[in-house]
Amino acid sequence: MPRFVPVVPVALTACLALTLSGCEDRGGVRGTPGAAGLRDPYFPKAGNGGYDVTHYGLDLAYDPGDRTLTGTAVITARATQDLSAFNLDLKGLDVDMVTVDGHRARWNRAGQELTVRPREEPAEGSTFEVTVRYRGRPETITDPDGSEEGWLPTADGALGLGQPVGSAAWFPGNHHPSDKAAYDIRVTVPRGLTAVSNGELVQQRPGRDGWTTFVWRATEPVPSHAATVAIGRYDVSRTTTRDGLPVYTAVDPVEAAASKAVLARLPEVMTWAQDTFGPYPFSSTGAIVERGTDVGYALETQNRPVFPGAPDVVLLVHELAHQWYGDSVTPRTWQDLWLSEGFATYAEWLWEEEHGGDSAQESFDWLYEEGEEVYPDLWAFPPARQDSAARLTGDPVYQRGAMVLHKIRQRIGDERFAALLHGWAAAHRHGTADTADFTAYVERQAPDEDFSRIWRDWLYGDGKPDRP
Repeated sequence: MPRFVPVVPVALTACLALTLSGCEDRGGVRGTPGAAGLRDPYFPKAGNGGYDVTHYGLDLAYDPGDRTLTGTAVITARATQDLSAFNLDLKGLDVDMVTVDGHRARWNRAGQELTVRPREEPAEGSTFEVTVRYRGRPETITDPDGSEEGWLPTADGALGLGQPVGSAAWFPGNHHPSDKAAYDIRVTVPRGLTAVSNGELVQQRPGRDGWTTFVWRATEPVPSHAATVAIGRYDVSRTTTRDGLPVYTAVDPVEAAASKAVLARLPEVMTWAQDTFGPYPFSSTGAIVERGTDVGYALETQNRPVFPGAPDVVLLVHELAHQWYGDSVTPRTWQDLWLSEGFATYAEWLWEEEHGGDSAQESFDWLYEEGEEVYPDLWAFPPARQDSAARLTGDPVYQRGAMVLHKIRQRIGDERFAALLHGWAAAHRHGTADTADFTAYVERQAPDEDFSRIWRDWLYGDGKPDRP
């Protein structure tokens, strides 16, 4: 016997699924939820669909004594579809309230997803503002490759690092390299500590009860994995380069003596990098030097890279080169990371070549003949196709990525290669690009050359290529 099933209008069914609250205000659900993740090849849950963030306003207070963070994030975004709901990436932390355009919104948590259901749905093309109030003890995240990111407590404060997905540990957002945004970051810390972030320091003022507030502003787009907050006791230096670019360095006093000489060369490196890669894409530069016991790696945080103890000049070159390749021209997915690390590694080769070290050809030859002694996974996979997230930052991404660039240089010659370095940085300035964009760009710049073997054997090919 057939079972009687009442017919319910589609719009009402959708409203019931989200509870009846607010249904009458919307006149029925017209939109659909944004995707919970952007299907990145290695981090499929990273990022969210349905919107594009244009600005983050973060108001943070951190107490190193009990390691608690209190935050308010104001996120301005443009809807890329009619949205009945959307997600923000947020790992851990307790959410107190969410509003959309000033109205309280329903929300729920599932893993790293904070799902928001606004009372009035953003229409495609419209701009909307999400405010999230949150608090708790941010997590330190262990990546698939074993490195630590997210929120790292230090000897006298904390350090927020985001690559690849650690920023979700300290603020909600669309945490994928394909969505870049401007930032205003306000950080309040106990008196005696300094808070350093991206962009420029626009205000520093004492607050009540022995706290100090630092306000940082980054007007150029920042990929969230290159956003940072560093809190601690620092020796701070403010200078300028020869052409007037502001330089802000913050150094843990334990590392100050060892860092002095190399940081004094930062203006020299910046001049060389602008000659080599083209105009600097940001409005300030600098460095953050933490104790080597507090952080295990250097990272190209935008405007001022983070270093684990005093860097040498080659590491300084590498991280500053990332300001062009990685921060300004950002890999569109994590599979395209070689476009960041290969370029920064080749920058090291170019620096050495021009400053009395090995030529780039000698660096290439040594890698080809003897590189496995130092980089045992050198030929384990091609730079443009890592085999897992655990090997995202494996040897081929850096070393073979640089070798691909050298093969291009061999093919087109030094003059056209120098123009290519400038042109690639300019073509995607403050944007994103993937490997297909790069190969197409190279072929357009040298239409008389055949790059098929380079792409097949060096960029995408398995194993050690035969050497011509």
